[in-house]
Amino acid sequence: MGKLDGKIAVITGGNSGMGLATAKLFAREGAKLVITGRDQATLDAAAQSIGNGVDAIRSDISRIADIDALRDHVVRKHGRVDIIFANAGGAKPNLFEYMSEEEFDFSIANTFKGTYFTVQKLVRLMHSGGSIILNTSTLSRQGRPYVSVYSAGKAAIRSLARSLTVELSEKRIRVNAMAPGYIDTDQARKAGVSEEMIEQTKVQVHAQIPMHRSGTVDEIAKTVLFLASDDSAYITGSELCVDGGWAQI
Repeated sequence: MGKLDGKIAVITGGNSGMGLATAKLFAREGAKLVITGRDQATLDAAAQSIGNGVDAIRSDISRIADIDALRDHVVRKHGRVDIIFANAGGAKPNLFEYMSEEEFDFSIANTFKGTYFTVQKLVRLMHSGGSIILNTSTLSRQGRPYVSVYSAGKAAIRSLARSLTVELSEKRIRVNAMAPGYIDTDQARKAGVSEEMIEQTKVQVHAQIPMHRSGTVDEIAKTVLFLASDDSAYITGSELCVDGGWAQI
């Protein structure tokens, strides 16, 4: 018996990194999966690695039409959703003084706006006992250069988790946030950060983290599974930080 047997789970950004690791774990725990991503090639590879009849849907959370198409697919194929892991996101980092309107709009669309409307469209398919997990970040409580807009977007998602906890409580839908710290993924590379800067940042950050290392995508996946399953049945409105203590001291 798996912890998610018979559950329908949607994971945005499930084609790589934290989303892919979570999708693999969910599949092993018995969930029927719908994953999304922007890149068809990585989606196809992810679907093959996950197996278990996963649905891999090309979808961009910054486009409302794509979110509508995702919802329509879930309706046709499954008729409901039990778990939403709103994981997808992205940003264009820059110093505050040089942040352009285009960079600002991209970052907000791929953090707060995309998460907001993904949950809004899909929650209408969720019945009593559902679980929503929003991917926030410890950067929402830390001051760091280059990520002012990204951090603000993640802070808005944390606030959204509180609001939805109240609004959806009568439907017995739980809403929680999962805040990754410094996790070993390709997100910085995808955002255009150089290898040199990535390595320099890693050395600096590891010195600040009580556990003196990056987190792994598998550690994130286990946390999301906890929040999605009945193991966390009396937890809602919370933000669980997975950061090795980085933002806690």
